[in-house]
Amino acid sequence: MPQAKDHVYLDYNAGAPLRPGARECMVEVLSDVGNASSVHTDGRRARARIEAARDQVASLCKTRTRAVTFVSGGTEANMTALTPNWQDQGAPYYLDRLLRGATEHPSVVAGGRFPASQQEVIPVEANGVIRLDVLKDMLAVGGPALVSVMAANNETGVISPLAEIGAMVARAGGFFHVDAVQAAGRMDIDMDAWQADAISLSAHKFGGPQGAGALVVRSTARVPAPLMLGGGQENWRRAGTENMAAIVGFGVAAASAEKEALDWARLAGLRDRLEAGVREICPAVTIFGEEAPRLANTSCFAAPGISAETALIAFDLERMSLSSGSACSSGKVSVSHVLTAMGADEATARCALRVSLGWNSQDADIDRFLEVWPQIVDRLNPEARNRAA
Repeated sequence: MPQAKDHVYLDYNAGAPLRPGARECMVEVLSDVGNASSVHTDGRRARARIEAARDQVASLCKTRTRAVTFVSGGTEANMTALTPNWQDQGAPYYLDRLLRGATEHPSVVAGGRFPASQQEVIPVEANGVIRLDVLKDMLAVGGPALVSVMAANNETGVISPLAEIGAMVARAGGFFHVDAVQAAGRMDIDMDAWQADAISLSAHKFGGPQGAGALVVRSTARVPAPLMLGGGQENWRRAGTENMAAIVGFGVAAASAEKEALDWARLAGLRDRLEAGVREICPAVTIFGEEAPRLANTSCFAAPGISAETALIAFDLERMSLSSGSACSSGKVSVSHVLTAMGADEATARCALRVSLGWNSQDADIDRFLEVWPQIVDRLNPEARNRAA
């Protein structure tokens, strides 16, 4: 059920509320019987539902239907892509090393199926953008590389220069994976312009169900070795009976997200009003990635002397949900590797709060935040009101 009206949800980067249309279709599917691998009428109906969802996800990504492989979420999609073993034009192709950004999601930081000895980290600028000069030097030495970079950071919203990175990787003869989990439905996805060989998606970031994701390839002739073996599902790319209800919900949410392109300007207005209000109360606030291109829906900021852990409790008591960073790291408030990679000191990083908006965010949500924020500042560090930047 939706949250009560007085509850304010500001944590869409962790997971968006399920869209009503997705919920309705999922309930309908849960009443059906049939395995999509069966040839009888019930099986064919299940297969048709999955293929319709595949069309919807492919449309969101501006790619061909057969390029989409359904998996259990963004982490599995990343794990599948991050392998030294690929097929290229039907022949095995081995990648010697993984080059990944310093601010990647924990599922990419873990390195996938690359041993630690074959992993290298690409540093970022103070604004969170990948150091292209360093990446160029890294690609110039060593064997063929898989480069993995986020389209947009989950904590700061900073958008990567994907077309420049993709061109650089292509010239070096490498493969390019983009973690587009936070980007889908929030910015244009253009695998051709990015020269991305594979991208990862997760349904619950834009109003689909949790536990559904996709790995999308630019060419079905260049694919990573399967992670899940044992069956011919998903064109032999991911074994296991498909989660039909979740996949159908994923497709409906993808179709809705594709239609909301014009909503980005509205969300940017809400974000900018929130940041102006935060800075008015605390002039010394740090807004991470402020000078870089960012997603319209994301703001990550730190007010001096106001610990994120304490502030989150205070907001929660006011029936407001926001976060301090990735929901997929430790399960507790800790120093963000993203912010430290951007040069933030530990004291500042421990004060970082993230507000993220989405398809159901309203002006009233920002009104409520700006009503509560001064109260929390006065309670936790009243001196921050007068501390100049």
